[in-house]
Amino acid sequence: MRTLELLAPAKNLECGIAAISHGADAVYIGADHFGARASAGNSVADIHALCDFAHLFGAKVYVTVNTIIYEDELSATQELITRLAEVGVDALLVQDMSTLAMRRVALAKVGRVPLLHASTQMDNRTAEKVAWLRDLGFTRAVLARELSVDEIKAIHEAVPEVELEVFVHGALCVSYSGQCYVSQCLFGRSANRGECAQVCRMSYDLVDADGRVVVKDRYLLSMKDMCHVDHLEQLADAGASSFKIEGRLKDADYVKNVVAAYSQRLNEIIKRRGGDYRRASWGRVDYAFQPDLAKTFNRGYTDYFLRGRQHGLSTMFTPKALGEFVGTVKDLRGDSFRVSGMAAFANGDGLCFAKDQADGSARQGELLEGFRVNRVEGNRLFPFHMPRGLRRGMSLYRNNDVAFGKALAGETARRVVPVSMEFGATPDGFRLAMTVDTGEGKTLEWAVATPFEHQRANRPQEDNIRKQLSKLGGTIFEQKGLTIDQDAKGLFIPSSVLAQLRRDAVEAYGNALEKATADVGLTRDQEGTGAPARFWSEEYKKYPYLFNVANREARAFYEAHGLSGMEPALETAEPRGVVAMQCRYCIRYELGFCVRRGGKKPEWREPLTLRLGDGRGFRLDFRCGECQMNLLPAE
Repeated sequence: MRTLELLAPAKNLECGIAAISHGADAVYIGADHFGARASAGNSVADIHALCDFAHLFGAKVYVTVNTIIYEDELSATQELITRLAEVGVDALLVQDMSTLAMRRVALAKVGRVPLLHASTQMDNRTAEKVAWLRDLGFTRAVLARELSVDEIKAIHEAVPEVELEVFVHGALCVSYSGQCYVSQCLFGRSANRGECAQVCRMSYDLVDADGRVVVKDRYLLSMKDMCHVDHLEQLADAGASSFKIEGRLKDADYVKNVVAAYSQRLNEIIKRRGGDYRRASWGRVDYAFQPDLAKTFNRGYTDYFLRGRQHGLSTMFTPKALGEFVGTVKDLRGDSFRVSGMAAFANGDGLCFAKDQADGSARQGELLEGFRVNRVEGNRLFPFHMPRGLRRGMSLYRNNDVAFGKALAGETARRVVPVSMEFGATPDGFRLAMTVDTGEGKTLEWAVATPFEHQRANRPQEDNIRKQLSKLGGTIFEQKGLTIDQDAKGLFIPSSVLAQLRRDAVEAYGNALEKATADVGLTRDQEGTGAPARFWSEEYKKYPYLFNVANREARAFYEAHGLSGMEPALETAEPRGVVAMQCRYCIRYELGFCVRRGGKKPEWREPLTLRLGDGRGFRLDFRCGECQMNLLPAE
């Protein structure tokens, strides 16, 4: 039986608790420094509180320390990793290899350390790379978003010992993670430092070698959002064990809705597949709303490269949220219009449409216009300002659903842990034991006792014992069953003693958990030394700064593993010649002009250039042998 984990983002403590409460098996969160989302930092105290809450359900907390680390930050990073080890974090997601030495120092000080997860920023796209990470002591690799099911399966079969974490939902970077420098080149803001300027969401002209504008003012690098909710079983069968939702900048409503949708789908798969799979944490979630992924911020959904290369990955007409289709414009009258469709609307809803439509569909190459609904009368809507471009027959999309937002604002889920209880007499008092099923036939058991003089009861005690011990309201527990020893049924025990035993047992759960998980983390003798490092692609050979070495410890690591003469990270120097981005996505293919794959023969003359409004841009280098597109700074 394989364990499946739903991994959710946590912008902060509130979002982390929401994720666990709505069914996540683990959350990933950034500390106050060195996470790949600079604006999503949290104090170690909040991370500690999140660990305490998550561990109640057997859920895990992973902390992102996945930026490259500058020389003057080594001591601060060391201090952070040691503090995270002290508060019980379950794993560290890292990019910079200097963190491996820091983790060994933390182990010596604390005695136990978090597991090592290789962040997707480490560019994990081959079995060879994952095997190398395994030999270094990494227990998990976060795979590149671009991989297909077949590629994931091949990695799992080659390196079955390593857990494979795959992205299943959320915004997509157009570049292989950790290999994008366009923000650094244009604005001095490094994606490898958590400061990405979202250059892929900007509009460009596509210009050919003769200076002719092939495509004007479109979002040529803006991807739709990923959605694999219908492919979880396929991914699990391929060997993926952790399903990651993107969104460490998202609010709690996003987390609630998306986590609930994916958790319910995973439960359906596990129920149908019998003994094949189990969840990584325990407890049951009762929901007070019906999740709907169409109502959460999205730019339109794609399964990306899951089934191989496909058209329709980008959203060239807008980088903003499209939302759910809600109907078409039936007619317009003065300051209002009617909608043909089954959707119900509310005052304040946000709607949008694609301008200049000829056939009512949101085609690529068109721009999006949004507006707010001021008043609703049935299917007649009165906008705050009537959009000038709205016409009869146009498709409408809702990107802000007021009613759904109100539903998410309240208490939307409750996670409970079913517990079996046993009550009996001891030689000098009474004992209450609790048992939680943690899956795969394993249980967590603990007990408390209290001294109390035995006295024969004048009347039956069983009903009152059951009544008092079942009062678990206000706790995470739900009574699954209660067994009472026959001897105890005839002994008098006051309700106050029963209540105290119940409270003591509930409080003792934390200690039982701590003892059960005392061996979490790798000890020194379990760490690997690793095989020699490799140039993971031709780009690494040509541009050694792609290893992102920004400090002496990282450089020493690679030199110890057989690589020398490496150039420093782009953020700390100016290497000669730059590849600013590596993409599996291909503009030429997306536009229908990949001759190798049956596309039309283009009329333009290459090389092509992506040009921003200020004239700066990037030359496109089509590596057709590898089916890859690189961006090079335009001269």
